Amino acid sequence: MQRRHIVKGLTCAVAMPGLALAASKADSQAEVRKAAEQALAAVYKAQPAARKAVESAAGYAAFSNFGMKILVAGSGTGKGVAVNNQTKATTYMRMAEVQAGLGFGIKKFQLVWVFETTAALDRFVNSGWEIGGQATASAKTGDKGASYQGAVSVAPGVWLYQVSGDSLALELTAKGTKYYKDDDLN
Repeated sequence: MQRRHIVKGLTCAVAMPGLALAASKADSQAEVRKAAEQALAAVYKAQPAARKAVESAAGYAAFSNFGMKILVAGSGTGKGVAVNNQTKATTYMRMAEVQAGLGFGIKKFQLVWVFETTAALDRFVNSGWEIGGQATASAKTGDKGASYQGAVSVAPGVWLYQVSGDSLALELTAKGTKYYKDDDLN
């Protein structure tokens, strides 16, 4: 009888970390999805036409980010999801940023990427993106300007909305920014 209790106890001890890890992963996924939903809500509030652009696109990625700059160095991190609107496949992603230049401050912001084609979405998800320098562009290109008002075109078929506080950013700066899959959550 004593031996059976010891075996059951050892079995539970071995199984519990796996259960805790699974619960932790599910909790982390839910937290990232919630942050992505908040990013979308912030963009929709600042630019209501963005909802149609996101819903009619091949896919989108929504990130919540935090950045800090002290004197000559700065960094930022973020988490989000990339969603294929046709298959509803969700990929959990991370963002890391490094910047140089004089400044001081803390900034919380949300980004919503809109992909007109599945190929553009797949490149973002599977290859990750590295952005250097400053990305600024017109929000109107031909007949697509109305649906992407307030967004910046960062590549052919790829639009980016950035919200800081309650308003769309007038200029988007991405210095040494890397987007990549979150291996722990996928």
